[in-house]
Formats: sequence, structure tokens, C-alpha cells
Amino acid sequence: MKIAVIGQSLFGQEVYCHLRKEGHEVVGVFTVPDKDGKADPLGLEAEKDGVPVFKFSRWRAKGQALPEVVAKYQALGAELNVLPFCSQFIPMEIINAPRHGSIIYHPSLLPRHRGASAINWTLIHGDKKGGFSIFWADDGLDTGDLLLQKECEVLPDDTVSTLYNRFLFPEGIKGMVQAVRLIAEGKAPRLPQPEEGATYEGIQKKETAKIDWDQPAEAIHNWIRGNDKVPGAWTEACEPLQKLTFFNSTLNTSGLVPEGDALPIPGAHRPGVVTKAGLILFGNDDKMLLVKNIQLEDGKMILASNFFKGAASSALELTEAELVTAEAVRSAWQRILPNVLEVEDSTDFFKSGAASVDVVRLVEEVKELCDGLELENEDVYMATTFGDFIQLLVRKLRGDDEEGECSIDYVEMAVNKRTLHMPHQLFIGGAFVDADGAKTYETINPTDGSIICRVSLAQVTDVDKAVAAAKDAFENGRWGKISARDRGRLLYRLADLMEQHQEELATIEALDAGAVYTLALKTHVGMSIQTFRYFAGWCDKIQGSTIPINQARPNRNLTLTRKEPVGVCGIIIPWNYPLMMLSWKTAACLAAGNTVVIKPAQVTPLTALKFAELSLKAGIPKGVVNVLPGSGSLIGQRLSDHPDVRKIGFTGSTEVGKHIMKSCAISNVKKVSLELGGKSPLIIFADCDLNKAVQMGMSSVFFNKGENCIAAGRLFVEDSIHDEFVRRVVQEVRKMKVGNPLDRDTDHGPQNHHAHLMKLMEYCQCGVKEGATLVCGGNQIPRPGFFFEPTVFTDVEDHMFIAKEESFGPVMIISRFADGDVDAVLSRANATEFGLASGVFTRDINKALYVSDKLQAGTVFVNTYNKTDVAAPFGGFKQSGFGKDLGEAALNEYLRVKTVTFEY
Repeated sequence: MKIAVIGQSLFGQEVYCHLRKEGHEVVGVFTVPDKDGKADPLGLEAEKDGVPVFKFSRWRAKGQALPEVVAKYQALGAELNVLPFCSQFIPMEIINAPRHGSIIYHPSLLPRHRGASAINWTLIHGDKKGGFSIFWADDGLDTGDLLLQKECEVLPDDTVSTLYNRFLFPEGIKGMVQAVRLIAEGKAPRLPQPEEGATYEGIQKKETAKIDWDQPAEAIHNWIRGNDKVPGAWTEACEPLQKLTFFNSTLNTSGLVPEGDALPIPGAHRPGVVTKAGLILFGNDDKMLLVKNIQLEDGKMILASNFFKGAASSALELTEAELVTAEAVRSAWQRILPNVLEVEDSTDFFKSGAASVDVVRLVEEVKELCDGLELENEDVYMATTFGDFIQLLVRKLRGDDEEGECSIDYVEMAVNKRTLHMPHQLFIGGAFVDADGAKTYETINPTDGSIICRVSLAQVTDVDKAVAAAKDAFENGRWGKISARDRGRLLYRLADLMEQHQEELATIEALDAGAVYTLALKTHVGMSIQTFRYFAGWCDKIQGSTIPINQARPNRNLTLTRKEPVGVCGIIIPWNYPLMMLSWKTAACLAAGNTVVIKPAQVTPLTALKFAELSLKAGIPKGVVNVLPGSGSLIGQRLSDHPDVRKIGFTGSTEVGKHIMKSCAISNVKKVSLELGGKSPLIIFADCDLNKAVQMGMSSVFFNKGENCIAAGRLFVEDSIHDEFVRRVVQEVRKMKVGNPLDRDTDHGPQNHHAHLMKLMEYCQCGVKEGATLVCGGNQIPRPGFFFEPTVFTDVEDHMFIAKEESFGPVMIISRFADGDVDAVLSRANATEFGLASGVFTRDINKALYVSDKLQAGTVFVNTYNKTDVAAPFGGFKQSGFGKDLGEAALNEYLRVKTVTFEY
């Protein structure tokens, strides 16, 4: 068909392009005159294709069509007029001229919301269904016969922009093309519009957008979102009164407490409250809504949470590289604003003629210039002058933008020739805050029993706040909108920051957990950094697949799978590797696109809180990471029970793991992965390299003071080398230096906490009582702190308590086995309900392969021990749990697979 396209904007441009792809001949394009020297996108696209473009400022005068306009139109010989988005009044002489007449797009389910502000009124009225209509144009006000309608669900926090971008724009383009196809096929209906349900509301203008406060909270929310972004719902507030315009409203206030600075609003049921989350407002039903952005009278947009903070912090001094970037961005502004002679720091983007389409262009140009830096349209509205925009941009490039800024009440301590800066409050929604009721507890230095500091003690209500923050960040925040590659870039930046702070993190680990500093530097912190770098690389490689299925003849099918994040995850970590266990789980969780609430062990919270601070500096959006020090029975239980948590990752005891698994099932059948207790067997054959077996046997037990989940809980030594092996081990044990973990020559630091020290004392007393031979150790060292002697037991029989139960400390349990009796020792090694790790030492490759095949454990070490790597899956069998940390397998713990089937 020969088509005349009458309209404007990106919507008109897309409809025009699709009609040409369908094979239709567009004989002419009628669009609006250039504004400030800039052509409309529809006209630009048509000019590139050589299609005649007309830019009439008006089509009629004194109610009559202009003859010269009608003549130019009629000369084209159009058979159909398509009006995808038209802001001009088109005379009926033009509308009725083509053989097929004219069709027009309207963003509502006509006859509801006839008029120019249809999308606004769909939201203002709180409609649950929205959509668009394509109708035959007539001389009424959107009253022509209907050709096609499509509807969608209106989400609770939809704005004009989100509803338009999610459905009305993409589906509207398809609808216009479908409508033209129906006309070409002679199948287009003409359905008279019913008058029942017909409405007409006036155009929303700034003067009519003032908020009426004598309404319920939901009605006020609908009014604000229905006027977002244009014209903007406003009110007068403060003393003296000033005009404030509200944007980004939500009714999702779960977990928010209206505590903060009061904002007086004349006529409101209650004053507003400026909180860290934004501005809380109240309806006349006393229910709350939250506004996240405020536009001031001078046009500047600010975060609502910053309303009482006055002017922004002092301007950043730019580096030479940043100055080069600023000039490149200035050139981009100059291209977008051709009517501006010179872009200065005071140049205002919108006052210089920029429109909403230019916001998108600017965001994309900056993305190209700044290596994929993720800006949002909102950022442009928040910094409208060039100088403010550059400051915002540089802060984002440095990972120090407002989302990462927060007040931190550090505990400072001079330790290890450096000053530690340790956060000690809960971390919720991007801010360090006190626990509900200001509850605190003391965290203890195991080296001398002294108090390090008081730490906020999370309460159940704090869990609800943290989960609400994580849920909002997952469903509405920037984390779910950025690309997978940009997500990886943020995790790489986090790893870099952890590396920059590695000495501080290792010192805190030594102070709070008793970890030997050199080991903490290499393993506790070093492997944490490696883990984040490894999973950062996975972010943009999480892929589904296409699957051949039986075809639905005569049609065909395409089935594909998508791997999606599960949502809010709760991670409960132990006290033996506070930072590393956090990293093993959190890195995979975040790489998959989830948000997280972390509960560190109550006795070792400090590196987790330092990690939270570094996540802010890395630019991880607020709410993505939350940290709650507190009681496992209270905080861990609430996370397991919480209906909005979709996954629990837990490392700890089997007893607690079983309880968590039960809670996860009862609450909402959430996913769960468990790394639980161990009693890992290490089998040492007579044909081994004895020197290496002694060295690795020592490491398998005494590494990290024995507080190691894969520690060899029982060594089986072949009879012919048993005595020599024991002699050499005792010799090496006596060389070990037990002392201050910050001393560089210390081999063995204090046990983690006093209760664990007492447990080790009872464990060894039980071994002696049952008849095992205590070769060395078994006692607390008489010095301040929680030091325990490295211990060796021999003559341990299978029935003994210490042969079956984990010590989780520096206690070596040695049992003999008869020379050559491989199957018998395998039977003994497997006679446990645990199956986390295991090991074998032998020079015989056949024996090594046979034994590794038969051992019932998630990890088997052959002629080595404790050799874990970020790329190798880690997890147990039997009552040592299920699920994997590390490696590609860990990602699957934090993903769900969706199957999508198309028929065509």
C-alpha cells in the first residue's frame, strides 16, 4: 500500500521503519518543524531514505484546512494515513482523503481515558489494566471505530515512563504494523466504541498537578506516579513555603520506620519524614508511601534523603585523565545542543532545548566514552548543568557516587603498625545503622581475651528491614537493570578494593578470629580476592541453551532455557574463615544477579562489616549487600523462615543445618545449600613419600589451628610405617611456635573463642577416658587468651568418640591399619555419616585411583591436602551437606532455570 505517515518522535520513526520492512511504500512523511535547530527523529529517518518530508507548522487556519497543505498532501496519492504519534490537529479533508482512510494510535483502552493525557490518567485512577487502541480517525475526540486493542497489567509502581517503555512503546509499534497488515488483507474490523465506561480528562499541566492531601496513601501515590515525569506532582512545603515536585513514588514501604527529620506540609494528614530511604508521606488513612526524588523550585533534582543536607559536598578536583574525559563529554553536549554556542559549566541541559530523547542519547554517548559506565536517565535529571553532570560522572567513575556515600562510625585501633578503621553497626540498604533498640554486644580478641569493640546486635525487626532492602534492590533497583558485564565490572572493582585493603583485612581477621596474620593474608583474604575475581568473570557467561523438541506440525517450535537469579538470598557463615566463607558464597550469589543478606558468625563480625564498606566504595548499589551480626538462633532462624528470602546458603554444624533445611521447607520451599560437619579420613600407605606425608599430614590437621572444615579428622596409617610417622609428627609438633597471630614467625594462634576452647578440653578428656593414647598436647596453654596445645592421639579405636566426632581443632587422631589391607581401611574410612573431604598418600597410581574412586567424599586429595581452588567445586556428601561452593557449579546454587517455548 501507499502510506502517508503523519506523526513524530522515536515511536513514529520505529513505525515508519517497520512499515517499510513490511514492503509498504511510504509516499510521504509529515512531522513537526525543527525545534531549536533539531529535526524530529521521524523526519531524519525519512530524509535518509529519500522519502519526501513535510514540516507544516499548522494544517489549518480559522477552522479551515490550508489549501496549499491539502494540495501537497493530495499529490502523494496515499491510500492510507498512519498516525503513530501525532500532536497536531489534522483536518478531516486529510483524514478522509485516502481510499482506506486513517488509523491512529492511542495509549489507552478506549473509550476509557479519551484525551491527550491518557497514560497519566490510567495511573492516576489506579487502573489495574492498561493498554493501547488503534482506531479509525474521525472528527470526534478519540471516538472513531476501534480496529485493534491490546492490554497489559499495570504494576503498583509503574510510572508514565515505565508503562510506556515496557509495553505501550514496543507493543504499540507491533500493533500499528499489525493493523496495517489487516487493512492490506481486507480483514480490518470497525468496531463502534461503546459509550459505557467512556471518560475524558483534561490535559495534565503543572498548574493542575498540585497534590490533594485529603486522600488515602494509595491515591496520593497514584497521583504522583501518574504525573511522573511530566508535568510532575507538586506541593508547597517547609517554612518559608517552597514548591517541591515529587518523583519516584512507591507503596513498598515494608520494613521502613518513619524516623528522621520532619517536613511540614500544609494540608497533609501528618508531616513528611526525611529518612535515609527517602521522603515518607502519609495519606489520610495514616498509611505510608515513599518518594525517592524531589525537584526543587530552581529545577534541580535531588535525592529525597538528602533534602535537609544542604549543598552537595565540595567539588572534586579532577585528574588529568578525568579532565580529558570531561572535554569529551563537553563535545557530546555540544553535539546534542547545537543552538548553544559554547557549553560552559553553567549550561543547563534542559533549558538549552534538550528533550527526553536527548537524555537517552546523552546516556548512550557517555556509555561509549566511559567504557560502558552505566548511567540512568535519572542521573541526567539529577545534574542538569554541565558542571554538576561532570561531578556526578567523575564520582561514578571513581566508584564514589552518592549511592556509595554514607556516614560510618568507625572504631579506630592501632594494631600491626597500622590504624584499623572498623565499622561496627549493622549494614542495611547501603547504610550503617544501629540495631533496633540500639542493642549491642562485645566482640573479643582471642589472643588476650580483651574487648575489641561493641558491635550492633541485630534483632528480628532488623532482618525484616534488610530483606525489604534486598528485595527492593532486586526488583526495582539498578542491580537488576545493569548488564551482566557491568555487574562483573563492579565485582572486579570490589576485588581490587579488597586487594588494596588486604593488610587491613588480614589484621582484622587476626584480631577478631585469631588467624595467623601471614595465613590470613594468603588464604583468608587472598583467596577471597581470587574468588571475587573468578566469579566476576562468570557474570556475562551465564547462558541458557536451545533444545530440540517435538514439532507441533504443521507449525514448528523453538524451546530455549534462561538462567535467572533467584532473588533475595540469605547467607549464614561460620567463624573459622569469616571473610573467605563470606566470599565463597557471596561472590557466586552476586555474580548470578541476586541480592544478599549476610549473617556473619556472632563471634567474628568485623571483616564482614569491613567488606560491606568496601562494597559501597566499589559502587555496588544500595540494598544489594546487607550484613547483620547477631545470634544464629534469632537472625539465622528468621532468614530461614522469611517468606521473601528465596535461597539460604549455610556453612556450619550438621545439627543446625538440618534445622535450617526444615525451616526452609516449611516457610516457602526456598532453595538451600549446606556445607556441614566433617570427619575427613586421610589414608597414608607405606609406599608413600613419607617426608611429604608427614608434612601434609601436619597441615591436614593443624592448618588454621585445626579450625578447618576439611581438616583430616582421622588419619589411618599403614602398620609398617605407623611408629615412624608418629615419631616424626611429634618431633614437628614440638617445633611449632604457638603465640600472637600478628607475629610473623607464629605457626599457631589462639582458638577462635572461649566456648570452643572449652569444647576442645572436653574432647581430649573424653579421648583419654576411652583409652586412646595422648602422645602430646591436650591442654590449654597457661597464658592470656584462648590458646590450646597442638595435640596427637594414637591407638584410636573405631568405637571411640574421638574416632567418630569432629574436634574442629588442632587434634590429630591416628589409627593403624594392617599392611596391604586396602579394602578394610576403606571400609573404616567410609564408616561415617560425614563425607566432606578425604585424602590418600601413595606412590602407586593404581591404588590412588582405586581409593579415590571408593572414598565417599565430595573432595579427594591425592598426595596433597587442603589444595582448594576458586575454580574447583567444593561441597560434601551424606550428612556433610549438599550443594557446591566455588567453580561453575556454585553458580547453579543461586540460579533458577526457566524454559520458554515458542510456536511459529
